Amino acid sequence: MPSQSPASQTSTPFIETISSLLRRKGYQVWPISPNSTVFDAIAEMADRRVGALPVVSEGKLVGIISERDYARKVILQGRSSQHTTVGEIMTPSPITVTLAHTVDQCMRMMTLYRIRHLPVIEDGALTGIVSIGDLVNAIITSQEFVITQLETYISASYPA
Repeated sequence: MPSQSPASQTSTPFIETISSLLRRKGYQVWPISPNSTVFDAIAEMADRRVGALPVVSEGKLVGIISERDYARKVILQGRSSQHTTVGEIMTPSPITVTLAHTVDQCMRMMTLYRIRHLPVIEDGALTGIVSIGDLVNAIITSQEFVITQLETYISASYPA
């Protein structure tokens, strides 16, 4: 088997999966019931410093509620967040991914569907959630690694 040069070893970027991203980030999810008020959902988002919450009923993901939903479906329509339920404004049947999806696949999905959060489902259960910020951080980390490897390769001195 021929050996690979350092350049060929670094020319193929590492393909990160959602599984590895969540191992680093954590699997924390803060689900909310569709019967909760939008006010409670927004308060939870503020407390957790997140932009969306998965909506779970009887152990199943039924939707997602985001700050965007709040702005467009409560504020702009003159509704009361204390009298509107999450189920009334959530995005039903959200697009989901699995642990096997790659960061690149998820970025493409977010761009195509113009969304910022992807619930992660494995074996029918909500396992995590990834945001566009999580994906951008993963891409930056990967690029920094490749740059470091290339700089090391370029600056290496070889015996004459």
